[in-house]
Amino acid sequence: PWTAYVKISEGCDNRCTYCAIPYIRGPLKSRTLEDIKAEVEYLVGTLGVSEIILVAQDTTKYGMDIYNKPMLCELIELLAPIPSLKWLRLLYAYPENVDEKLIYTMLKYDNVVNYLDIPVQHFDDGVLKRMNRKNTYESTKKVVEMIRKKSEDFILRTTLIAGFPGETEEEFNNLLKGISELKFDRLGVFAYSREDGTPAAKMKGQLEEEIKEARAEKAMEVQKKITE
Repeated sequence: PWTAYVKISEGCDNRCTYCAIPYIRGPLKSRTLEDIKAEVEYLVGTLGVSEIILVAQDTTKYGMDIYNKPMLCELIELLAPIPSLKWLRLLYAYPENVDEKLIYTMLKYDNVVNYLDIPVQHFDDGVLKRMNRKNTYESTKKVVEMIRKKSEDFILRTTLIAGFPGETEEEFNNLLKGISELKFDRLGVFAYSREDGTPAAKMKGQLEEEIKEARAEKAMEVQKKITE
């Protein structure tokens, strides 16, 4: 009861080739700043919630559809000063839109948790291109280095997909190399799951389930040592 999830937008415009969310929930639809603030004030002031967790398919795109620019920083500035709000946490910040302004805004307030879940999905540029992701390994590396330079206490989490269609041994080894080099504090690996109606489901080079599962397990073994 002391924690509440607040959805700040619905749908997604990113169109990653493996994801069915845009087909199920449609394009990005953000709530207004005022609407979100009113809900948070009710949850904190009336229900006694201590921790608010802001969620969206991609929180960094919040506001693009109604304000014509990302408004996540402005949202944090609006919510953080709410009396009795002890923790404000952000989930699912896509790496290409995590910049110094966002980190500065987060570090500005003691009640904004120094934690970001940045779903990067892979560390090989060829796989990322087939996924229709905007990030590259180098751009992700720069984001991680920038955040750690701003604050050593910042906790970073990510998720990866192993066994994406056409993933070669070399591409998978680049995924393992990325895990070892970037050393995310928390990391989860999923074996690629074929979702009907997505472009990736029709791609050539679909891997056997045993290969995908084995690669996911191997990646988690590398991360286990880092987490420990």
